[in-house]
Amino acid sequence: MLRTFQDDIRCILERDPAARSAWEVVLCYPGFHALVLHRVAHGAWQRGWRLLGRWLSHLNRWLTGIEIHPGARIGRRVFIDHGMGVVIGEMTEIHDNVTIYQGVTLGGTSLVKGAKRHPTLESGVIVGANACVLGGFTVGADARVGSGAVVTKPVPPGATVVGNPGRIIERDAAQADTARADTAPSAPAPAPSAAPAAQAGVQAPSEGFSAYGVSNGDDPLTVAVHRLADQTQLQEHQIALLWQAMQSLRQPAASDSAPCSPLPDEALTHECFRSQDIRKLLD
Repeated sequence: MLRTFQDDIRCILERDPAARSAWEVVLCYPGFHALVLHRVAHGAWQRGWRLLGRWLSHLNRWLTGIEIHPGARIGRRVFIDHGMGVVIGEMTEIHDNVTIYQGVTLGGTSLVKGAKRHPTLESGVIVGANACVLGGFTVGADARVGSGAVVTKPVPPGATVVGNPGRIIERDAAQADTARADTAPSAPAPAPSAAPAAQAGVQAPSEGFSAYGVSNGDDPLTVAVHRLADQTQLQEHQIALLWQAMQSLRQPAASDSAPCSPLPDEALTHECFRSQDIRKLLD
């Protein structure tokens, strides 16, 4: 038990740059206090002293603002940062080296007693602030749940989930684009002058993680809109090139006596759409 407490203190010092000493962690970190009281309550629960375990859990909630059911299984080196409003259900299993931010709910969607109602977080998982992981499924090792996400289905190891409902971000957008290109029908290469517009596409989602949801760079909806805007600009550029080509073909030569009909008034021989304006609205 003492070694477990030492590991908990050490992991907080490693993951929180605001922690200056072990004594500061012991005296001032509610996440650490909640884990200490939970281990005592869980021991009582395992011995069949269910009422004592629930009372200690209730006391834990009153003291720290963190509600952990005494039946929950929590591994070593778990860090609950800030912690206020965290709720961890009875059948939750949290493996080693997990980080949980404030406002997280690890709950269930089933009312069947005895069933696996709450999630399992494997080693290295990070759950961002105010996220909800609901159901008796597994969040794979080293996965990340973004701030405010609502997750109701299994998450593969190493993936990142954002949004409500939770959506799994492609870990390697470049590989995904290659796979789509292999299955799509072949198309002619764009003109050299269109290269800047094509190269202005959205970069692969960053593997970085924002526990507080301060960046749109990892939102798949934002990435999709960026790609649509870039594709729209590329298409407008190609249409403008076609109108310009038609205009050059319609210009009468010196030997021609009959003038060619002019282009329609609505024909746009220049580009008007700017994908950068859409990006500014989203970012």
